[in-house]
Amino acid sequence: MTWNIWWRFGPRWRERQPGILATIERYTPDVVALQEVWSADGTTQAEQLAQRLGFHSTFAAPSYPAAPDPPALPDHEGVELGVGLLSRWPILNQDVIAMPSRHRAWDPVILRASVAHPAGRLPILVACLEHATTYSDDRLAQAALLADLATDPATDGPCPSLVMGDLNAAPGSAVLRPLRDVLIDAWADGNGAPDAITLPSTHPSAPLEAGPELVDQRIDHIFYRPGHEDQLVNVESAVIAGEAVDGVFPSDHRAVICDFRWHDR
Repeated sequence: MTWNIWWRFGPRWRERQPGILATIERYTPDVVALQEVWSADGTTQAEQLAQRLGFHSTFAAPSYPAAPDPPALPDHEGVELGVGLLSRWPILNQDVIAMPSRHRAWDPVILRASVAHPAGRLPILVACLEHATTYSDDRLAQAALLADLATDPATDGPCPSLVMGDLNAAPGSAVLRPLRDVLIDAWADGNGAPDAITLPSTHPSAPLEAGPELVDQRIDHIFYRPGHEDQLVNVESAVIAGEAVDGVFPSDHRAVICDFRWHDR
């Protein structure tokens, strides 16, 4: 699963937390890439979710968008915004890689990790790419970096290599070409609905100012490549999640969930 969980933006952020947890519990993913994750007071949203799920977690910051400065609300004071990873299995290693960002005064990051899947080491990249379409030079450079990291021979092994995140680009966007050229879109490979949307304009707080390149598009993605040349990977299903729970939408984004199965030839 990959899901942008909307930091502490929007109304009633505390009331959204049970819905985030309930949605993850409903779909029982083994790994969850999270974007717009908060960190404050010695803990992170990823850590708190992992504790409730019995999972492992890690977190990296900063990421897009920038946390409000000055804080817009008391609940924003001293709160970081980053990306996170939840895993049913132990997280073996992790590091934080700065992305190209010529138009920002801070360095957004990629979280690179691997987890102890029963078949072996499972490499995962979690990221949120630049959202301003004006800065498409950064968007392209960031996608190219993700593609390069995902195809690093060091990630070859018994499991596919995954890129998961809010990539702030629709499936056919030129921004995603570096990824499409060397990786496989799990949504399309799993016969996901071609008209699927992960940033719907029907959400009560939809960011309509983001424009038609992002709103009412599938901008949250899972890409993969096999771990070696003789590995056959099948994406068995691809679904969207994140409807309202008890009348409250957990996020302004929807989650993407893909089920993988793989074996050697």
